Amino acid sequence: MKFQIDEAIEILERTPKVLSNLLFGLSNSWTVCNEGEATWNAFDVIGHLIEGEKYNWIPRIETIISKGETETFKVFDRFSQLYQNSEKTMEQLLSEFTELRLNSLERLSSLINADTNLEQTGLHPEFGSVKLREQLSTWVAHDLDHISQIARVMAKRYTEDVGPWKAYLRILNQ
Repeated sequence: MKFQIDEAIEILERTPKVLSNLLFGLSNSWTVCNEGEATWNAFDVIGHLIEGEKYNWIPRIETIISKGETETFKVFDRFSQLYQNSEKTMEQLLSEFTELRLNSLERLSSLINADTNLEQTGLHPEFGSVKLREQLSTWVAHDLDHISQIARVMAKRYTEDVGPWKAYLRILNQ
């Protein structure tokens, strides 16, 4: 088992900074480009991360710790961000995500300590029994997955413009 809570927090606390450094102040042509129909752009991803902070990570961790497998997690709508945020700017979304993540990490530190049994289980509506360690590991991998997604989508804006170098750019061939 490779999971270590302190290492997980290292990534979770850096994600808002990474995304803010990458996206803050960019023109819309960068933040709204996508990979085609029914795909997400950077704006959509940040909205999705916000929804996860509100309704996924900490609520499910609290359910595992307080209720175990006696109560199934509430269903998380992974697409709810697509129907909101239209009046917000990228900068507003980044600020909101940063604040929510700080609150989540504060809550996490009050829930998890050296004596916490990371093998405790809860009931996922799709997967069934899941461990606290798995929920926490998924949170970290989810952040990294979406950072990668944003970079890939943005890079693909220049797919045609890179000419023959496309053959050497894995990010354009995914």
